[in-house]
Amino acid sequence: MLKKFLPKRYVKDVFQIKPDMLKEQGIKGIITDLDNTLVAWDVADATGEIVEWISMLQEAGIQVTIISNNNEERVRVFSEPIKVPFEAAARKPSTKAFRRASKRMQLEPHEVAVVGDQLLTDVLGGNRGGFHTILVVPIVQTDAKITRFNRAIERRILNHFYKKGYLEKGAEE
Repeated sequence: MLKKFLPKRYVKDVFQIKPDMLKEQGIKGIITDLDNTLVAWDVADATGEIVEWISMLQEAGIQVTIISNNNEERVRVFSEPIKVPFEAAARKPSTKAFRRASKRMQLEPHEVAVVGDQLLTDVLGGNRGGFHTILVVPIVQTDAKITRFNRAIERRILNHFYKKGYLEKGAEE
């Protein structure tokens, strides 16, 4: 049961995710979370580094879509200036928004990586949908109230994975 929460990869941040690494695994698209994955949850706009990272992926032929449980205004304000399609109010870990994004990119789930900072939403939803999942360390240690509850559960699951040898410590350091 806990294996549904196990990401395929665990990295420090999105900048560790490179086009050649993705292409080697047959990945042609990325569905990425927004808050605490691309920018801190209380930052409205994309940083220059994030814009460069997304451009690098796109130039390499890798499509990018942002999926967030946050409201449409928040996600639109971030996504439209950088011209990245998005799904807001996604209700992750439901797989519906992941499937819509994959279909819009005209890719099969095995050709798409889901990138996010939460096991209970991003990784669980991505794994349930048959996507390649990549967990990143949250950008900041503060969270919205609902996310704080999830983090307590996630710490227990991550500790279980470390003890069983399913994940190596280090990404979060």
